[in-house]
Parts: sequence; structure tokens; C-alpha cells
Amino acid sequence: MGMSNNEERNLNEETENKEIKRELRESDARNRTKNFVIAILLATTIFGAYQYNRATLLRRQLDNAYNRAFHELIGYVQNVELMLLKARATSSNQLTAETLSDVWREASAASSTLTQLPISTGVISNTKKFLTQVSDLSRTIAKQNTMGMEMSEEQEQTLANLHKFSVSLKNNLSEMHQDLINGNLKWENVAKEETEEMKETSEDMPKTFSSINSEFDEMPTLIYDGPYSEHLQNKKALGLTGDKVTENQAIDKLNEFMGKDKIENVQKLSDNNNGIIDTYNFKMTLGGDRKDRIAEADVSVKGGHVIWFLYNRETGDKKIDVQKAMEIGSKFLSDRGYKNMKQSYYLNNDGIATINYAYHKDGITYYPDLIKVKVALDNGEVVGFEANGYYMNHRERDFGPPQITEEQARQLVKKGENIKSSGLAVIPTNYGTELLCYEFTGKLDDKDFLVYINAYTGKEEQVLIIINSDEGILTM
Repeated sequence: MGMSNNEERNLNEETENKEIKRELRESDARNRTKNFVIAILLATTIFGAYQYNRATLLRRQLDNAYNRAFHELIGYVQNVELMLLKARATSSNQLTAETLSDVWREASAASSTLTQLPISTGVISNTKKFLTQVSDLSRTIAKQNTMGMEMSEEQEQTLANLHKFSVSLKNNLSEMHQDLINGNLKWENVAKEETEEMKETSEDMPKTFSSINSEFDEMPTLIYDGPYSEHLQNKKALGLTGDKVTENQAIDKLNEFMGKDKIENVQKLSDNNNGIIDTYNFKMTLGGDRKDRIAEADVSVKGGHVIWFLYNRETGDKKIDVQKAMEIGSKFLSDRGYKNMKQSYYLNNDGIATINYAYHKDGITYYPDLIKVKVALDNGEVVGFEANGYYMNHRERDFGPPQITEEQARQLVKKGENIKSSGLAVIPTNYGTELLCYEFTGKLDDKDFLVYINAYTGKEEQVLIIINSDEGILTM
């Protein structure tokens, strides 16, 4: 039986309503998706804009910090230039010392400020070296002036040269500052110096730290008593002589040094290349029936000199005294071509005497030219040798005659008893230079001491306490 017309109409209406509802649901879903996507895009845009603004703000803050540091750097360098000129114009020691003290402080501040800029070390290496050397040399001469010593002609010429470089640095920094103000140079480009991108720049590019740095290539070597003195940075082994030797030639030299048939076997352990004294490092098996027969040695590549050797072995009962050990050490050195070596202090430890020998010639003891010899007190065997100080410093010197007499120097030693002269001596400074002094021994409160009076200026350069103990005689 079929549906009535009313039933059929109702069914069609119901079907249409369901379709309309379905379409409405799908439309709502599409709208929600669209709204979500729009919201995501809007949020992303807002976040991107925030990040961009934040990055722009940070970059601006960095640029401001760099600009402030650069402005301070220019001020310090301008002060250095003016004060160097002023120091050259002053005549009194007091005002010269005060002016150079100011140069020291301003140059130190400039060097410190330079490192706050976004520049790699290689780009500013010469510029920084210039500032640190100006600072330290100024401090050294200022200290000298406070003691009543005038600048030498060489020091005055050095200050003149430094002033010339400071003028150039001031002008170059001012030109660079103008480029930064005009927008021709940006700090982000400065930070890229020494990269491949910046190496492609032309001569028309604005002044950069690289071009400023290169102008210091011609700066002369400065020699003075200061921790930034260039001769310390370029330290050379002054006592090494001869041509380069091969490994086999070095072994021959080692055999000759140790003595005939002393070595049974030798093997290279490594090449020690430090740029100052390059050496071959060897392990040796010594002759004899002892179990502990292994020793080590370094032989220099230049000239084949034995720099050190050490034979660590147990020692037996003491059979010789230190005086005899000193004689053995002196003969050991003399037989190997080390002439004019004078023994000084020694240490006695675990049955082995370590004796210091310094080069001595024409009444002058050269303490930098030091060799240490280890002698076993059970049988007098030389079990160690170290000549690093000798090969680093030994050469012929010409200090010229002293400017004060020994008696005048003696009057400057005002404390202590039983003051006696030991003659002239060359002593090292903390900065790698050397001083010619009168050496005096004395006693204070039952302690022996050494005093060194500068043979040119009369300044008391060093005081050492002599320590006498069961272990030996040392100085502090």
C-alpha cells in the first residue's frame, strides 16, 4: 500500500531539512578552520613584527654601545697623543714622570676599550700591541724619572717615534668615526673584517681597523724593562750556534757528550718544537749491570747541543762531599767545552748535589748564563745536566765601564754587617733584560744576604737572602 501525498511531502521536507543542516554544519566547520588559519597568520605576523622590532632594538642598543666605546677610544688616543708630545717638551724629571704616568693610564684604558668593539683579535693585533707598549714604556720611564734619572737620547727618540704613530692612529680613528656618522661604515661590516667577504673590498671602501692595523707593521722593536717589551715576545736562544743537524747527527753529538761507550742504545721519543729551542728528545739505555739504566736527553736541532740530560737512579751511601762534587762538575763542563764557569750555590737532596755554575769572564759573573750539574755523592757520577739558561742568554756583552766606583757602591749598602765585595755581576730582570751591578755580601740577624747595586746609577736593584741548610746553600 503506497504513501499518501501528505506523508510523501513530510518525508521530502525532512530530507531537505537534514541536507540544510548538514550544509550548515560543513559551512560552520569551514568558517572555523578559516578563522583559525587567519588567527594563526595574524599571530605569526604579530610575533614576526615583535621579533623584528626586538632584533632592531637590540641591534640599535649594540650599535649605541659600540659607538659609545669607540667615542671613548678616540678620546683616550687623543689624550695619549697630546701627553706624549707634552712629555717630549718637559724638562724636569718630576713633570715628565707625572705626564708619562698619565700616558700610561690613558693608553691602558684605550687598549681595554679596543677589546670592547666587535673586532677579531687578528684585525687589531698590531694596534693593541702599540697601545700596550706605549703604556708600559711610559710607566717604565716615569718610574725612572721619579728616581732622578733623566731620559736617554734613545728613549727620547723612541717617544718621538711613538708620538708619530699616535698621531696617525688618532687621525685614522677620526676618519673612521666620520664614516660611521655618515653611514658609509656600519658595525656589522666592521665585525666581518678578515672574512672572505671583506677581503674583496676595494681601495674606495672607508677606513677600517684592518687598514689601521697594517700601518703599525713598520713600528720599530721596543727594548725596555716592561712586561710587554717586544724582545720578550720574540725571545731567541742567543747562545745556540751552528747549523741544523739531523736526527742521526744529534745522536752522534749525544754519544760524544755522554762519553765513549756510555750509551748502549738510543731511541728518539719525540720532536719538541717550541719555536725557541727546537730539540730532539731521546731515551737512552746506559751501559752497566744496573736495573735502572734508562736516561733521557734533549739535543738542539740547531747545532746539536745537549740542552739537558737526566739519569734518575737510586744512590747508595755518601762517599764524597759537596766540595769534591763541585770539582767533578767543573771538570765535566770544562771537558765539554764550557770554559770559565764559576760555581755558586748548590742543593743537596737524596744523595745528589745539584750545583749551579755561572759564566765568569774578566772579573764579571754572568748569572743569566747558568748551567746546573747533578753529581751523585755515592760515586761522583754526573747524573744530570741542564743548560737552558746558558743557551738562551750566552753571548759576548759590552756594557761599557761602570759609572760609579766599587767604593761608591759600597757606601750605598747602608744596612747589615761585614759587607764584602764579590766584584761585578750581571743579573737578569723580570723582563728579560740584564743589569751590570756590584755584588756585595753581608750579614743581618745572623742571616747572610746579597745586595746588587747598579754599576751605572747606584740604584739598589736586588737583595737576596742566602739560605744555609742541611740541603745546601740557596738564595731567596
